Amino acid sequence: MPDASPTPNLLPPGLPAVDWSASRLGAPEGWAPELRAAVELVVQTRFPVSLFWGPDLVMVYNEAFTTLIADKHPTAFGTPAREVFPEVWDRIGPLLQGVLDGDGPTYLEDERLLLERSGYAEECFFTFCYSPVGPGDGAVGGVLDIAMETTTTVVDRRRLELLSRLGDVLAEVEDGAGVVERALPLLRTRGEDLPAVGLLLDGLAAPDDGEPRLPAHPARPGTGRDAVLEATAHGTVAWVPLLDGGRQRPGGAALAVLLSEHLAADERYLDYLRLIAGGVGQALVRLDVRDAERRAATFERGMSEALQRSLLEQPLQPDHLELAVRYLPAADQARIGGDWYDSFMVPDGTLTVLVGDVAGHDRVAAASMAEVRNLLRGVSFTLQEPPALVLSGLDEAMQGLAVDVIATAVIVQVEQDASDAAAGVRTARWSSAGHPPPVLLGADGSATLLDASADLLLGVDPRLPRADHEVLLPPGSGLLLYTDGLVERRGEMLQLGLERLRERLEGVQDLSAEEVCDRALSLVGEGHQEDDVALLVLRAHPQDRPRPAQAGPEVLPEDVRDT
Repeated sequence: MPDASPTPNLLPPGLPAVDWSASRLGAPEGWAPELRAAVELVVQTRFPVSLFWGPDLVMVYNEAFTTLIADKHPTAFGTPAREVFPEVWDRIGPLLQGVLDGDGPTYLEDERLLLERSGYAEECFFTFCYSPVGPGDGAVGGVLDIAMETTTTVVDRRRLELLSRLGDVLAEVEDGAGVVERALPLLRTRGEDLPAVGLLLDGLAAPDDGEPRLPAHPARPGTGRDAVLEATAHGTVAWVPLLDGGRQRPGGAALAVLLSEHLAADERYLDYLRLIAGGVGQALVRLDVRDAERRAATFERGMSEALQRSLLEQPLQPDHLELAVRYLPAADQARIGGDWYDSFMVPDGTLTVLVGDVAGHDRVAAASMAEVRNLLRGVSFTLQEPPALVLSGLDEAMQGLAVDVIATAVIVQVEQDASDAAAGVRTARWSSAGHPPPVLLGADGSATLLDASADLLLGVDPRLPRADHEVLLPPGSGLLLYTDGLVERRGEMLQLGLERLRERLEGVQDLSAEEVCDRALSLVGEGHQEDDVALLVLRAHPQDRPRPAQAGPEVLPEDVRDT
């Protein structure tokens, strides 16, 4: 029988006020207990969740879910799902109905949907689970949707793969005709990003060769390095110049691409086309100077480093904490690596910094690194637990989502409770998954390896326990996190490299975080760099005086900065 208790404040700020009595769900006073419980669960969680209730699958969702549906909010709230998602109903409708009919839960990973949420049929990818909700007697009253958008990860992964394959095929060509013969068939396999693609090369190719949707020449000449967009009967065509020494090659050589109607024609899209054009242009330059191997290696290495750096962000600079980061690719590796650093704040304001390393040095490692990095952020935001539990949660998520990689990481949370604040210190709580030990930089110029036993690597066995460790950070002290490329040398015991790093970091108490990075990376210049290096330095400054000028301005997440 319905719960007759007073109607609770069901919706948090950020969601529209709802006249429940006028909705298809009716007034909350008449709701079944399982509906009331499900709605309260949905609106109180931070993870994107939606509830589809009753035969009409009426939608109720939380604030986090609004970012997934964009312009469909707020009219989607309290509306049947068929009316909210008509463009993808042929795909999700049977899935929802199956769960509602008692067929059990449904789980999909990286599902592609063309969603009308931003004024056009936008290509989106989601990992989600539809689960039945009911009174517990086997009946199903609705469907709970727990979702995560993976569009950026999926699109970046396929683009990284194409760029790497393009570099491979162009490294093998012997003349300009070979560039056309090898590059175009490969590029035309990626219709999601490149619906129609051609090359404009004098005497070798025209964009309309076998592709009637592309014009033979641009309507107006390019102005140098910038892409030119041209409206045609088939859509917008981007002309991206093929460069030689920073200038467009003779004859207006260019890459011509009909832009996808399912992607925003933004700088991210155009930057991807510039990378493709850069690959083709560099191959032609290499052929021009008859230095195939050297030019190919330079191009591949430049592309790899640029792509790797595009996955890494500049660090936060909160309060009186100073952060600096570095990434260096391996000296002899033209392929993309899996080393990364990160810094972010969870909702309770705790700063998290970390460094990690996914096994491998190829496009798979780079794509996997992006997946692990994004998973780690999501787990941290959702759990808001100490580092050991965050790493355990990450390990479980990797196993559950079939992220089949091995990785190491050390994660540090910088906290300050009332007693710490009174003493003018901070507490660094960390946990290590098979990663080299952090270095504690003392305010007195000492350098100490925090060599507490590292726990098992990520991706091996999520059931095994992990441990947290703590150290105080008084004013003037700091931490250095790094990947093994900084200390490992072929044929040498790891302990020697660790001790060499520790000695190099003694006496850095008066250096900025950027200068400490330079000091640590001076080790790389003394030997042959066989592996990528990711580096993060954190410096704690006194809080009873202004932030030092050498630390630069404070940088906070937008949601924190605006509060």
